[in-house]
Amino acid sequence: MALFPAFACAAEPGEPSTSSGEGSRKAAELDWLSNPSFSSEDALLLHQRATEGANLTPEKSPLLTRTTSRSELSGESGTDESLKQPSKKRKKKKKKHHHYKKAKKKTRGDSSNSESDVDIKDIKDKDAGSGRNHKKGAAVNLDKKTSNPTSSRIVWLDDIQASTTETFIIDKKPDPSNWAYKSLYQRDIPRLQACELIELLAGGGHMGQIQKHDFVVRNPRFCYRSLGECPFCSLLFSFCQKEKRRYKRKGESCLSIDAKKQSITSDSSASKKKQLQRQPERYFTKDNVKMLNTDGMPVCSKISLSDPTAFIPICQVETDDPSDTTELNPLGIYDSSTLQWLQGKGRKSADCEPENTQQTIQEPGINIKSDLMTKVEEHNKKVRENPGDINAWMEFVSFQDELMGGPGPYAGKGEQEVRRKSLKFILEKKLAILERAIESNPSNVDLKLARLKICAEFWEPPALIKEWQKLIFLHPNSPELWKKYLLFCQSQFTTFSVSKINSLYGKCLTTLAAVRDGSMVSHPLLPGTEEAMLAIFVQQCHFLRQAGHSEKAVSLFQALIDFTFFKPDSVKDLPTRGQVEFFEPFWDSGEPRIGEKGARGWKAWMHQQEKGGWIALKADDDDDDEEIDEDQEIKDKTLPKWQIWLDIECSREASHWLPWRPDKNKTEAEEDCEDPERQVLFDDLGPSLIQISNPDLQRQVVYSFLQFLGVPCTRKLFPSNLYIAMDENNIFDSVLSDEKPLTSVDFPLSGFNSIGHLNTMLRGRHHIGHYKEGEEFMQNVFHVLFPLFSGKEKCNLSICWLQYEISKVVQCLQGKNKKKLKAQGRKSKKLAKNLLKAPDNRNHLSLWKLYAYLEWLLGNIDDARKVFDTALCAAGAEGLKSPQLCSLSLLYAQLEVEILESVEVAVVSRAAHILTTLAEGGPYVPYSGQVLSVNVLKARKTYEKALQDHLSKMPVSYQGQDSDADQLVNLVGCYALFQYLTAGIDAAVLIYAQISEKLEASGPQKGENTEENFGIHNFPTALEAVTLLHTNLLRFHMKISIYPLNPLREALTEALKRYPSNQSLWRSYIHVERKSHSASKARRFFDGVTRSTKSLEPWLFAIQAEQMRKKLTDNVQRADVSEVHSTIPETGLTNRIVSLFEHAVQSENGTHCPLLWRMYLNFLVSVGKKEESKGLFYKALQNCPWAKVLYMDAVEYFPDDLQETLDLMTEKELRVRLPMEELDLLLEV
Repeated sequence: MALFPAFACAAEPGEPSTSSGEGSRKAAELDWLSNPSFSSEDALLLHQRATEGANLTPEKSPLLTRTTSRSELSGESGTDESLKQPSKKRKKKKKKHHHYKKAKKKTRGDSSNSESDVDIKDIKDKDAGSGRNHKKGAAVNLDKKTSNPTSSRIVWLDDIQASTTETFIIDKKPDPSNWAYKSLYQRDIPRLQACELIELLAGGGHMGQIQKHDFVVRNPRFCYRSLGECPFCSLLFSFCQKEKRRYKRKGESCLSIDAKKQSITSDSSASKKKQLQRQPERYFTKDNVKMLNTDGMPVCSKISLSDPTAFIPICQVETDDPSDTTELNPLGIYDSSTLQWLQGKGRKSADCEPENTQQTIQEPGINIKSDLMTKVEEHNKKVRENPGDINAWMEFVSFQDELMGGPGPYAGKGEQEVRRKSLKFILEKKLAILERAIESNPSNVDLKLARLKICAEFWEPPALIKEWQKLIFLHPNSPELWKKYLLFCQSQFTTFSVSKINSLYGKCLTTLAAVRDGSMVSHPLLPGTEEAMLAIFVQQCHFLRQAGHSEKAVSLFQALIDFTFFKPDSVKDLPTRGQVEFFEPFWDSGEPRIGEKGARGWKAWMHQQEKGGWIALKADDDDDDEEIDEDQEIKDKTLPKWQIWLDIECSREASHWLPWRPDKNKTEAEEDCEDPERQVLFDDLGPSLIQISNPDLQRQVVYSFLQFLGVPCTRKLFPSNLYIAMDENNIFDSVLSDEKPLTSVDFPLSGFNSIGHLNTMLRGRHHIGHYKEGEEFMQNVFHVLFPLFSGKEKCNLSICWLQYEISKVVQCLQGKNKKKLKAQGRKSKKLAKNLLKAPDNRNHLSLWKLYAYLEWLLGNIDDARKVFDTALCAAGAEGLKSPQLCSLSLLYAQLEVEILESVEVAVVSRAAHILTTLAEGGPYVPYSGQVLSVNVLKARKTYEKALQDHLSKMPVSYQGQDSDADQLVNLVGCYALFQYLTAGIDAAVLIYAQISEKLEASGPQKGENTEENFGIHNFPTALEAVTLLHTNLLRFHMKISIYPLNPLREALTEALKRYPSNQSLWRSYIHVERKSHSASKARRFFDGVTRSTKSLEPWLFAIQAEQMRKKLTDNVQRADVSEVHSTIPETGLTNRIVSLFEHAVQSENGTHCPLLWRMYLNFLVSVGKKEESKGLFYKALQNCPWAKVLYMDAVEYFPDDLQETLDLMTEKELRVRLPMEELDLLLEV
């Protein structure tokens, strides 16, 4: 390359001259290079020529320069190509060169990496060409280049007087990517697909800009040097960033515009060659179908792109403020919609833009995003203006889930993976929001709890435990915080042990007791602390029961009842710890405790100690109890070892759940106990003793203990420990509901194992009630509790005892064991008669009702009618004003209706006579075989008047007013059944509809609101009970006659939306839907309810419904007939059930529910997935390590790992009543 470009045309030294005259002149001009004699005149002359050529450049219009015709460019390029032809020798040398093929493989971007390489190549080509031309051609060529320096493409920047922004060169091998991405390295350039984006913008009326921009891109150096940064490219790439997409560029043009076809296309010659090399595909693929459906979109007529009039005109819309648009549209090439999009405004009108399909598709997404952004701004504004509003912060955190928009319960694996990736991002955003909220509210516990819940996804367990301990140290007076902390520690498998968690419960109750007594001055007493303490105590007892330590759980209840109801007056004023110190000598004295024979209580023992101690009385010699001989515990030694272990373990669980104590009459000592774990020391229960002063809570202690022993009560467990204590599969048992829907027995707390019943999923319960020792313990408990109460509460205890006997009869009926049913019937009838003989219970109609119902269940219908008639005659003439009389008459009428063969004879039935006599209000007259029509009309008027009077003085809400609610429910039930018998099903349904509408209008009775309370008033609400009567009546009517299914389905769905935790309604719903061929409605309903509630029952019954459907399908397809027909075309049920299980165990209440994990494990084993089920077992232990039933299920499912499972139980300190060493000894005997 020449040192000065102005002398580029001169021959270099050493080259032969083409002609003598011309060569001598050039040699004279270049003599200064060798410095023999430098001529300044020649240099000045040449400099003036170059300056005159440069001055001509600014006079030309930039537009003319940019719109140079193709003919001029082609002519110039033709001249250059004639100069650039290399010689044949040089071509041969290049072909022989080793790097020739490598240079051919380089991309176009590498060919223009530096301008200096281009200049050197041009100079060499020119020199080669000038050597071949004759003298005249060289002179003319030199004259042209000196007269027009711009055409030579090599000009000094200092010699041109133009602006630097207008300076440009033309590269013969341009790379549009170098200009588009401001980079020269090809690996820094993303491969974008502009086809989709250009089609989108072209459809929106931007074709003029695209076409103009495409011309600019065809001359990238021109565009970059002359226009600077292109605004259209800014729009292009900002749009790509906002849509979070990566486009892959296709086609020869940057914007995929084919100049020949005048249409948008994404095909290129390279891609066509690759397509020709592909093998022909037999079937249509997605790519082939997409390619067939893609047509080119013509954008303009076949006019030269250099013609400025060829562009499509753009509608110009007047803007209110032109100064705002000039910054966004400096070149004036954007239309109104593009400007509005750049300004962040919506589209005002569509007059200037034609409607198209793509824009219509895009608009909803944009509107949704704008709505979400508006909500984000609103939330930010709320928390910024009022940082102390905790609800606003929590709503902002919950709003992040709406932004994520999680998949449904039947999502595939790909969608689940995308959810996991987005979930981490959402959790980080939530964590950042909560940290900001805690900075503004450092003393709020809810925000810290929410933060810890999110941190559990990121942190390791030791770090989480330390953070929890710090939080508990700062807020030791918060019961809600303690409950969550206990559940967290209880569900950490790595650090879990029974003794550690039990001591943690004691520490919690001791701390809260100190706060309650006022000993902890630093922290005030929060409202509801005493109630929460009782809830934590009950939770501790169920934890010990589920871990196998039944003796400790029973001892805790025994101690608390003695500590609450038999407290001496001398210690009542002491703080809790002081009272516990006085209680310890009584507990260690060996005196009988609650439930044991001869128990008198702490108070009597203290008085007797002050007088000089107890007088030793000779005990009765009735120790002929059947002792279970351990040598005969093994019934069959040929059974597998794991099965023998399960048999003995379950047997000992049923017989040894009472704490062992040395019998003084037999001169036993503590060393005589063969199993030391059966002894309970005071240190295990002393820290958990608390004071209960509220009378309602004191009664709740009694009912909790009875429920713990298996007695059905009207009250429920505390919601805080409801689902973690659920471990029994009897939640789906429809207790006689299929045969007798009107009088189906609905015992609360189904789904909970009572004490002494710990079995695997496949084995179920082997015995009804308890063994002899357990039954005696139950009787002693009731006898001790009866003197503590009087009046209604004492009668309620009698009702609970009789309900317990009825439940055992129902279990015998389900098991269809006539021998056991007969024996149990004798015991239950004897108890009922003894209870009715008591002076306080003789006139109590509830006990008479249960006794008559017991006789009816045993099949003694005539005896039951006599009992009912006797009770109704003794009740007097109170009529509809007595809730007990209404309840008795309703049950009597329902039992009579269930034995009717048809509805035609209902008007003159015994049931109609019972309800008519009730409305008349006179003394009851036994049924004589007929019912007068006049009496029916009078009774209907009486029912209407009584119901209207009751509704007129109806309170705002029946919650907490149990007698009024019961009276309304019984009155509505009697009236509706009376209308059903006399006027038909439509009249009865109308009554239920009117009452439900008025109860809904009286006040919101949302089912989940009761979950926030602690179980004192957790009775069914009036609306819930009325709905249950309504659905039961519809089910019965559909059983005996033809009636459409839709009214029953609508009633159940409306009720379940309001009360999603009602197990009776769910059992009725799946019973109805299992008869339906299509499951789509039920699936949609289950999906909607599970999304709108935190209750676990919708998940459990949704899974049960699918399992029932799968069982039905398997039975039909595997029928033992000649041909197997798939009558129910259902596929994918297994995957659907697994998906439901996965979503259920991820819910807040399902994570720590042992019943849900047991069902999941049982299902996987039933379908033959042994390996997956084994992994699921260890996953279940990560969330419920305290549940012994999970380990027992694993022994049954994986018998080869018996020793490993027992070692794991021993490590976690779960109760193992039969160690493997003892089993080996028993097998050797």
